[in-house]
Amino acid sequence: MKIAYLFPGQGAQYPGMGKELYDKSKAARRVFRAASKILGYSMESLCFDGDDRINLTEYTQPAVVTASCAALAAVREQLGSDLAPAAAAGLSLGEYSALVCARAMGLKQAIALVRKRGRIMQEACPPGAGAMATVLGLGRDAVLEVCHEAQSAGVVEAANFNCPGQIVISGDAKAVGLASEMAMARGARRVIRLNVSGPFHSSLLQQAGARLRDELDHVRISRPRIPVYSNVTAGPSAAPVPRAIRALLVEQVASPVLWEQTMVNMANAGVDAFIEIGPGRTLTNFVKKTLPQVTVMNVEDLASLDALRAAVSRAGSVRATPALAAGTVATAGAGVGGGVW
Repeated sequence: MKIAYLFPGQGAQYPGMGKELYDKSKAARRVFRAASKILGYSMESLCFDGDDRINLTEYTQPAVVTASCAALAAVREQLGSDLAPAAAAGLSLGEYSALVCARAMGLKQAIALVRKRGRIMQEACPPGAGAMATVLGLGRDAVLEVCHEAQSAGVVEAANFNCPGQIVISGDAKAVGLASEMAMARGARRVIRLNVSGPFHSSLLQQAGARLRDELDHVRISRPRIPVYSNVTAGPSAAPVPRAIRALLVEQVASPVLWEQTMVNMANAGVDAFIEIGPGRTLTNFVKKTLPQVTVMNVEDLASLDALRAAVSRAGSVRATPALAAGTVATAGAGVGGGVW
């Protein structure tokens, strides 16, 4: 079996995320405490106590990375080398968690960096000027045509190719509204306006990418120990060196997230088991829509961690079995909106 770890993006947050793992896992607690120390405020309070700041990009981004890395720490604490991944990927913000998983970036560096990333993205576009929407049930070509035709109202582009039949569009609010109407007229099953603060993964954030480059120049990045699939290319960097990784993280800010193709490319490389690590199950659902034949599980709380541990125990040895265990594959329908950027 060849396993890939997946990490959710912003939009995966929810009140109380990570608390069960924090209460039961020393390794998870260390991650939260390290984040609190580097940020200068209580990450525990932000994630566990219904703090309204959790929905502000500047706070959401480090919170989701913290919760994801805490779940990763709990998995490593419980299962160690029995569940070593062959590759990692993260949806937008989740790419930073994937780099931590691959030992390419330190936890403290990642937490500090994504706080700055959140500020930069938050400041990139005036509130209300930009928008994003999820288009359901319309093919790739049709969505791209709609975006092209709606350019008369401003910038609108495909921002996330999540899974078959689910594409997120992003850009000027007026243009996104027009494209949404046109998509429905073309036969989209539904178009859902997302509760986000900007036109993420569109060309309107190119200046934000330039600002992030300045921050990345001061961050130590190492060669990943496992391949990390980039949102920009849907594959691991051909030259997985710090300079190439920095360039991809800069480009990612204003480029579409090729998530569906990332899953397909991982499967083509031999990955047959995917484990989403962090809050929510959005990526689990995307995988099931894209690759219904693979094994997929998630870890976000004690129940899901226990299910994974039980699956590994039943399998005996992950490396010697074609599946983690019968009856443990997640089969929920595709999620909408969560973790799209």
